[in-house]
Amino acid sequence: MITAVVLPVQLYHLTRSTVMVGLIGVAEFIPMFSLALVGGALSDAFDRRWLVRLAEAGAALVSLLLVANASLHRPLVWVLYVCAALAAAAGAILGPPLGALLPRLVEPDELTAAFAIDSGLGNLASVAGPALGGVLIAAFGAMSAYTVDVATYLFSLAALTLMSSVPPPADGERPSLRSIAAGLRYAGSRRELVGSYVVDLVAMIFGMPNALFPAFARRIGGGAVVGLLYAAPSAGAVLAALVSGWAGRYSRHGLAIVLAACGWGLAIAAFGLTRSLWLALGLLALAGGADSISALFRAILWNGTIPDELRGRLQGVALLSYTSGPVLGNAEAGLAAGAIGVTGSIVAGGLLCVVGAAFTALALPEFWHYRGPDLALKPGMTEPEAATL
Repeated sequence: MITAVVLPVQLYHLTRSTVMVGLIGVAEFIPMFSLALVGGALSDAFDRRWLVRLAEAGAALVSLLLVANASLHRPLVWVLYVCAALAAAAGAILGPPLGALLPRLVEPDELTAAFAIDSGLGNLASVAGPALGGVLIAAFGAMSAYTVDVATYLFSLAALTLMSSVPPPADGERPSLRSIAAGLRYAGSRRELVGSYVVDLVAMIFGMPNALFPAFARRIGGGAVVGLLYAAPSAGAVLAALVSGWAGRYSRHGLAIVLAACGWGLAIAAFGLTRSLWLALGLLALAGGADSISALFRAILWNGTIPDELRGRLQGVALLSYTSGPVLGNAEAGLAAGAIGVTGSIVAGGLLCVVGAAFTALALPEFWHYRGPDLALKPGMTEPEAATL
């Protein structure tokens, strides 16, 4: 998250071109989209801790390359694009095994709390990392910021070394096109999984206003508040994670995902209409909290019901869903703003998110009515008692 800010700032400083900065997203999207399913297949065939360590080591080497490039009198622009692509490739290999690790490390009745902690820490990093990156590059320059990032990877690798080995599932398939296809077929056969993917894509494609934050900020405080707009959803997500204990007692996972997506869309639509900075930040925080709840129940649905031997490949499918959605959403927001203005784009996008989530629920009743079996029965609890949760 430090590099996520420092790299585009350095690139803009070198080129003075917003187009060149925007192309970073293209450089990142191509390897992420290409390798997500490969990372999933690998994580069902090999030690997941080993794969995470390998990907983390690769990301650390990328940061070292960025340090070396930043030390040059005139850093090379093409190196920044190569590093962005390599970091995204490492992320595509890391995401599936890291996501598939958690259900192997905790008991089933601890999954909800574990996912909430994981989500909360991720969103906390999304607030603190960019802020720290901005301070580091402003005070000490890009090379120092990248050096700090290398140190964080070394810390991560040390922690992973202390973990016990996590061998592959006994029934896991060797990585191949056939194993990837088997994962895709399984995902398509579970309509509740399909519904969770579609709702997430709808929310991100229509309700993702991030690309419009610089233009929106002009009416509520100017460039000085843009950073606050980017941080507010993550701050709301952290708060939602802190009070998510109730989620472990609620088994209507499909309903929770749909309602959370609708909450996201309504909050975004209201945000588009406001002209008050504090109200705008509050609505974005509310949207982030709703997104956090949706992500929590999606994680429970995905990891609590998918067989361990398929979990890595299905994490690859999920990775495709939540990485492609924001990219497409920012493109959609920009194009819509050109046609109907910034306010129209944000408001219409939020409302279309609500309509899309409702339509998905109607089209996939198995998803809408889905109850989570992993939470239904606990020690000493009968099925009728579980059904009342």
